[in-house]
Amino acid sequence: MPDPLRQIALIDDDPLFRETLSWNLEDAGFAVDLFEQAESALDHLTKGYAFDAILLDWQMPGMDGLEFLKSYRKAGGRSPVLFLTGLQQPIFEERALAEGAVDFIEKTRSIGVILHRLQNAIAAVRGLPPGENAIDGDNNNPLQIDGARVAWQGKRVDLTLSEVKVVQLLASRAGQDVTYRDIYDVVKGAGFVAGAEGEGYRTNVRAMVKRIRQKFRALDDGFAELENYPGFGYRWRDAPE
Repeated sequence: MPDPLRQIALIDDDPLFRETLSWNLEDAGFAVDLFEQAESALDHLTKGYAFDAILLDWQMPGMDGLEFLKSYRKAGGRSPVLFLTGLQQPIFEERALAEGAVDFIEKTRSIGVILHRLQNAIAAVRGLPPGENAIDGDNNNPLQIDGARVAWQGKRVDLTLSEVKVVQLLASRAGQDVTYRDIYDVVKGAGFVAGAEGEGYRTNVRAMVKRIRQKFRALDDGFAELENYPGFGYRWRDAPE
């Protein structure tokens, strides 16, 4: 259960969805400010009002969600932004994460899933205590995982929550091959269907792994721990003996 008075900004032009979701959020212990237009939300947030997280629709009249995110980040806004949208194509999720969103959630997901991922986003920003499955870095294993924070060779890797989950899964099975489906399940939940033929998750996983590699290589151009298993999935290379 979240702490009382954790403040959420909910930006969505659909009045019924906005009202229904705000009731559920308030029942879960959040305080919610509602915005029908992204422009008014941006004006409010850039005047110094702080929120623990921002839930944002993509398709809105006038300024859309992506334009809001880019303008908010450009203005120095640092609250975690989670897209909550009816768009399901991987290209939209990739663009949202590339612009600094921490999560991308389909509106069809249950309120339980939305609350869980919202709580994870807030916890990641506030900092979590070391997890039971934290992997300590040493001379042989430079990867460190502390709650929702990941470091490589002592340097923080700027990963989204979904990307952290993927690294945690692969590193916990170092040396083992992990399927596309297993990787997707840890991000979206077991059995979630992606794409009209149900195979869209492979594209999503490949795009996510590509982003993860790029972020590690930005810190270490020799990074090669994340290996492909063509047609099956990926593996995290075992640390040397």
